[in-house]
Amino acid sequence: MKKTVVPGDGELGSGQEEPAAEATVLRMLLGAQLRRLRETAGISAEKAGYEIRASRSKISRMETGRVGLKPRDVEDLLTLYGVTSEPQREKVVALARRSRSPEWWAKYHDILPDWFETYLGLESAATSIRSFEMQFVPGLFQTEDYARAVTNLGHQTAPADAIERRVGLRLKRQELLARAQPPPPRIWSVIDEAVLRRPVGGAAVMRAQLVRLLEAARWPRVTLQVVPFARGGHAAASGSFSILRFEERDLPDVVYIEQLTSAVYLDQRPDIEHYLEVVDQLSGEALTPVETARFIEQIARET
Repeated sequence: MKKTVVPGDGELGSGQEEPAAEATVLRMLLGAQLRRLRETAGISAEKAGYEIRASRSKISRMETGRVGLKPRDVEDLLTLYGVTSEPQREKVVALARRSRSPEWWAKYHDILPDWFETYLGLESAATSIRSFEMQFVPGLFQTEDYARAVTNLGHQTAPADAIERRVGLRLKRQELLARAQPPPPRIWSVIDEAVLRRPVGGAAVMRAQLVRLLEAARWPRVTLQVVPFARGGHAAASGSFSILRFEERDLPDVVYIEQLTSAVYLDQRPDIEHYLEVVDQLSGEALTPVETARFIEQIARET
């Protein structure tokens, strides 16, 4: 079942001053606090929406961090929820202002769907990302030529300048892995052998991409594994997914599943546990990191 990201409850104002928090995470923290205050006050989402001249669905999107919150609306909601302490109100309103700061990807708004903006915020703030890929090399490890070939596959009618902007966005994401503070997230990627065998962009492009994967496998915060065909079917045959984890205690793990024109975000504990079980099983079935490096080297020689 499709669900939106809903952070866990936390103390009012907790986690607000973390310098590493991106605007997306700040919105999620703020939304979680407002939801908790609304439920404690026994006020329905419909009534809250009416108070700020919005719909119930708008309140839901605000409480799950999917849209920005205007400081004026936050002030009105705090009044409705009975929050009268000025220090508390100031903290929450200040968080609302910080959460509206533009992210680095704002300049790509013309090519970036809303549902993927949310993922970029989560990716930027995550302390660890575990993923399984069946189709393409993970975006954080793609070479420029490979990224261009993948982009062309998904946007065959797009003009050349739009393609280049999409490629630029993907390469900009990779700066995440080289930042000093906060430390880059720990990446643990399990890849199906089909990803390595599919000659995206042609043999030369694919060979260079395999070399890049070998380089990535040596990075200290990256673990790379391959599930070879010889192991038969596996638990994630239904598709690719990522599991993101955060330092902030108010934020639950999030499972991200990308579709052609949208994405699914799951954060309910049963869903998280199921995907964690699947990725653990995949890791057990996959080649070890050392074996994976040898396997990729072999395929590179054959390509």
